[in-house]
Amino acid sequence: MKLLSVNVGRPEAAAYTDAPSGVTGIDKRPADGAVRVTDPGPKGTGGSGLAGDTVADLRHHGGSDQAVYAFAREELDVWERELGRPLANGAFGENLTTSGLDVSGARIGERWRIGPDLVLEVSSSRIPCRTFAGHLDEKGWVKRFTRAAAPGAYLRVIEPGEIRAGDPVEIVYRPDHDVTVALEFQASTTRRELLPKLLAARDALHPEVLRAALKYVEKEGADG
Repeated sequence: MKLLSVNVGRPEAAAYTDAPSGVTGIDKRPADGAVRVTDPGPKGTGGSGLAGDTVADLRHHGGSDQAVYAFAREELDVWERELGRPLANGAFGENLTTSGLDVSGARIGERWRIGPDLVLEVSSSRIPCRTFAGHLDEKGWVKRFTRAAAPGAYLRVIEPGEIRAGDPVEIVYRPDHDVTVALEFQASTTRRELLPKLLAARDALHPEVLRAALKYVEKEGADG
Protein backbone atom coordinates (compact mmCIF):
# COMPACT_ATOMS: atom_id res chain seq x y z
CA MET A 1 0.00 0.00 0.00
CA LYS A 2 1.44 3.34 -0.95
CA LEU A 3 0.75 6.95 -1.79
CA LEU A 4 0.87 7.62 -5.52
CA SER A 5 0.49 11.38 -5.25
CA VAL A 6 -0.27 14.23 -2.84
CA ASN A 7 -2.65 16.66 -4.55
CA VAL A 8 -3.37 20.30 -3.76
CA GLY A 9 -5.71 22.81 -5.36
CA ARG A 10 -5.15 26.49 -6.01
CA PRO A 11 -8.10 28.90 -5.83
CA GLU A 12 -9.83 29.57 -9.15
CA ALA A 13 -13.11 31.11 -10.21
CA ALA A 14 -15.76 28.70 -11.48
CA ALA A 15 -19.40 29.18 -12.39
CA TYR A 16 -20.33 25.73 -11.05
CA THR A 17 -19.14 26.14 -7.47
CA ASP A 18 -21.50 26.45 -4.49
CA ALA A 19 -19.01 28.65 -2.63
CA PRO A 20 -20.37 32.18 -2.01
CA SER A 21 -17.07 33.59 -3.26
CA GLY A 22 -17.45 31.87 -6.63
CA VAL A 23 -14.03 30.30 -6.06
CA THR A 24 -13.15 26.61 -5.79
CA GLY A 25 -10.06 24.53 -5.03
CA ILE A 26 -11.42 21.24 -6.38
CA ASP A 27 -9.00 21.11 -9.32
CA LYS A 28 -6.19 19.39 -7.44
CA ARG A 29 -2.81 18.60 -8.98
CA PRO A 30 0.08 16.44 -7.73
CA ALA A 31 2.53 18.43 -5.64
CA ASP A 32 6.27 18.34 -6.11
CA GLY A 33 8.15 17.31 -2.98
CA ALA A 34 6.89 17.04 0.58
CA VAL A 35 3.61 18.51 1.83
CA ARG A 36 2.94 19.29 5.49
CA VAL A 37 -0.34 17.93 6.90
CA THR A 38 -1.85 19.27 10.13
CA ASP A 39 -5.25 19.60 11.83
CA PRO A 40 -6.87 22.65 10.19
CA GLY A 41 -9.26 23.41 13.07
CA PRO A 42 -13.07 23.32 13.35
CA LYS A 43 -15.39 23.23 10.38
CA GLY A 44 -16.50 26.71 9.39
CA THR A 45 -13.11 28.23 10.05
CA GLY A 46 -10.61 25.47 9.25
CA GLY A 47 -10.02 24.47 5.66
CA SER A 48 -7.73 21.78 4.31
CA GLY A 49 -5.21 19.89 6.38
CA LEU A 50 -2.64 20.13 3.59
CA ALA A 51 -0.35 23.13 3.33
CA GLY A 52 -0.99 25.00 0.08
CA ASP A 53 -4.39 23.41 -0.55
CA THR A 54 -7.57 25.46 -0.99
CA VAL A 55 -11.01 24.79 0.50
CA ALA A 56 -13.23 27.63 -0.68
CA ASP A 57 -16.63 26.61 0.75
CA LEU A 58 -15.98 26.37 4.49
CA ARG A 59 -19.69 25.89 5.20
CA HIS A 60 -19.71 22.40 3.70
CA HIS A 61 -16.09 21.32 3.40
CA GLY A 62 -12.88 21.23 5.38
CA GLY A 63 -12.29 21.35 9.11
CA SER A 64 -10.88 18.78 11.50
CA ASP A 65 -13.22 15.94 10.50
CA GLN A 66 -12.69 16.50 6.77
CA ALA A 67 -9.06 17.54 6.82
CA VAL A 68 -7.88 15.14 4.12
CA TYR A 69 -9.71 13.35 1.29
CA ALA A 70 -8.37 10.07 -0.10
CA PHE A 71 -9.39 8.15 -3.20
CA ALA A 72 -8.04 4.90 -4.61
CA ARG A 73 -6.28 4.85 -7.96
CA GLU A 74 -8.03 1.56 -8.62
CA GLU A 75 -11.42 3.32 -8.43
CA LEU A 76 -10.21 6.09 -10.73
CA ASP A 77 -9.24 3.38 -13.23
CA VAL A 78 -12.79 1.96 -13.06
CA TRP A 79 -14.21 5.40 -13.79
CA GLU A 80 -11.72 5.92 -16.63
CA ARG A 81 -13.16 2.88 -18.38
CA GLU A 82 -16.76 3.90 -17.70
CA LEU A 83 -16.31 7.52 -18.76
CA GLY A 84 -14.00 6.73 -21.66
CA ARG A 85 -11.43 9.37 -20.79
CA PRO A 86 -8.24 9.61 -18.75
CA LEU A 87 -8.43 10.70 -15.12
CA ALA A 88 -5.22 12.00 -13.61
CA ASN A 89 -4.38 11.63 -9.94
CA GLY A 90 -6.39 14.33 -8.15
CA ALA A 91 -9.14 14.33 -10.78
CA PHE A 92 -11.85 13.71 -8.18
CA GLY A 93 -10.54 16.50 -5.97
CA GLU A 94 -8.75 14.04 -3.70
CA ASN A 95 -5.73 15.07 -1.67
CA LEU A 96 -4.30 11.57 -1.57
CA THR A 97 -4.34 9.13 -4.48
CA THR A 98 -3.52 5.69 -3.10
CA SER A 99 -2.51 2.32 -4.50
CA GLY A 100 -3.27 -1.08 -2.96
CA LEU A 101 -5.61 0.34 -0.31
CA ASP A 102 -9.37 -0.32 -0.16
CA VAL A 103 -10.31 3.25 0.73
CA SER A 104 -14.09 2.89 0.54
CA GLY A 105 -13.85 -0.40 2.42
CA ALA A 106 -11.93 1.21 5.28
CA ARG A 107 -13.67 1.22 8.65
CA ILE A 108 -14.72 4.42 10.35
CA GLY A 109 -12.09 5.07 13.02
CA GLU A 110 -9.40 3.13 11.15
CA ARG A 111 -5.97 4.75 11.37
CA TRP A 112 -3.29 4.98 8.70
CA ARG A 113 0.35 5.91 9.04
CA ILE A 114 1.71 7.56 5.92
CA GLY A 115 5.45 8.15 5.76
CA PRO A 116 7.42 8.35 9.00
CA ASP A 117 5.17 10.68 11.03
CA LEU A 118 1.66 11.34 9.72
CA VAL A 119 -1.24 9.41 11.28
CA LEU A 120 -4.75 9.89 9.88
CA GLU A 121 -8.11 8.54 11.07
CA VAL A 122 -11.00 7.65 8.75
CA SER A 123 -14.01 9.80 9.63
CA SER A 124 -16.60 9.71 6.83
CA SER A 125 -17.43 9.30 3.17
CA ARG A 126 -17.46 12.00 0.53
CA ILE A 127 -20.95 13.14 -0.47
CA PRO A 128 -21.03 14.38 -4.09
CA CYS A 129 -22.07 17.99 -4.61
CA ARG A 130 -22.79 20.41 -7.47
CA THR A 131 -19.18 21.62 -7.49
CA PHE A 132 -17.94 18.04 -8.00
CA ALA A 133 -20.46 17.52 -10.79
CA GLY A 134 -19.46 20.77 -12.49
CA HIS A 135 -15.79 19.92 -12.23
CA LEU A 136 -16.27 16.49 -13.89
CA ASP A 137 -18.75 17.89 -16.44
CA GLU A 138 -20.53 14.55 -16.78
CA LYS A 139 -24.31 14.29 -17.21
CA GLY A 140 -26.08 12.93 -14.13
CA TRP A 141 -22.80 12.74 -12.28
CA VAL A 142 -24.14 12.98 -8.72
CA LYS A 143 -26.53 10.07 -9.30
CA ARG A 144 -23.88 7.98 -11.05
CA PHE A 145 -21.30 8.52 -8.31
CA THR A 146 -23.88 7.81 -5.62
CA ARG A 147 -25.01 4.60 -7.31
CA ALA A 148 -21.42 3.30 -7.40
CA ALA A 149 -21.16 3.66 -3.59
CA ALA A 150 -17.35 3.85 -3.67
CA PRO A 151 -16.97 7.42 -2.40
CA GLY A 152 -13.46 7.58 -1.00
CA ALA A 153 -12.77 8.67 2.56
CA TYR A 154 -12.35 11.82 4.58
CA LEU A 155 -9.79 11.64 7.35
CA ARG A 156 -8.81 13.62 10.44
CA VAL A 157 -5.23 14.32 11.46
CA ILE A 158 -4.17 12.45 14.60
CA GLU A 159 -0.43 13.10 14.35
CA PRO A 160 0.86 15.77 11.91
CA GLY A 161 3.68 15.16 9.51
CA GLU A 162 5.11 15.62 6.04
CA ILE A 163 4.24 13.25 3.21
CA ARG A 164 5.24 12.84 -0.41
CA ALA A 165 4.48 10.63 -3.41
CA GLY A 166 5.81 7.11 -2.91
CA ASP A 167 5.40 7.05 0.87
CA PRO A 168 4.17 3.74 2.28
CA VAL A 169 0.70 3.54 3.82
CA GLU A 170 0.26 1.26 6.84
CA ILE A 171 -2.99 0.48 8.64
CA VAL A 172 -1.94 0.83 12.28
CA TYR A 173 -5.38 0.43 13.87
CA ARG A 174 -8.58 -1.20 12.68
CA PRO A 175 -11.65 -1.11 14.96
CA ASP A 176 -13.62 -4.30 15.57
CA HIS A 177 -16.94 -2.99 14.22
CA ASP A 178 -18.01 -3.42 10.57
CA VAL A 179 -18.99 0.17 9.76
CA THR A 180 -17.15 0.92 6.54
CA VAL A 181 -16.96 4.15 4.59
CA ALA A 182 -19.17 2.59 1.90
CA LEU A 183 -21.80 1.60 4.48
CA GLU A 184 -21.79 5.07 6.02
CA PHE A 185 -22.17 6.57 2.54
CA GLN A 186 -25.19 4.43 1.72
CA ALA A 187 -26.78 5.18 5.09
CA SER A 188 -26.23 8.91 4.57
CA THR A 189 -27.63 8.93 1.02
CA THR A 190 -29.88 6.24 -0.46
CA ARG A 191 -30.48 3.78 2.41
CA ARG A 192 -31.39 5.75 5.51
CA GLU A 193 -32.65 2.60 7.20
CA LEU A 194 -28.98 1.66 7.67
CA LEU A 195 -28.31 4.66 9.93
CA PRO A 196 -28.74 2.70 13.20
CA LYS A 197 -25.92 0.35 12.13
CA LEU A 198 -23.53 3.30 12.12
CA LEU A 199 -23.78 3.70 15.88
CA ALA A 200 -21.36 0.78 16.28
CA ALA A 201 -18.67 3.30 15.27
CA ARG A 202 -20.11 5.96 17.61
CA ASP A 203 -17.56 8.66 18.50
CA ALA A 204 -15.37 7.92 15.46
CA LEU A 205 -18.21 9.05 13.18
CA HIS A 206 -18.26 12.53 11.72
CA PRO A 207 -20.34 14.55 14.25
CA GLU A 208 -22.96 15.39 11.63
CA VAL A 209 -23.37 11.72 10.71
CA LEU A 210 -23.60 10.73 14.37
CA ARG A 211 -26.35 13.29 14.94
CA ALA A 212 -28.26 12.01 11.91
CA ALA A 213 -28.04 8.42 13.13
CA LEU A 214 -29.15 9.32 16.65
CA LYS A 215 -32.05 11.40 15.30
CA TYR A 216 -33.18 8.53 13.08
CA VAL A 217 -33.10 6.06 15.97
CA GLU A 218 -34.99 8.48 18.21
CA LYS A 219 -37.66 9.04 15.56
CA GLU A 220 -38.03 5.32 14.88
CA GLY A 221 -38.40 4.71 18.60
CA ALA A 222 -41.08 7.39 18.90
CA ASP A 223 -42.95 6.10 15.85
CA GLY A 224 -42.72 2.54 17.08
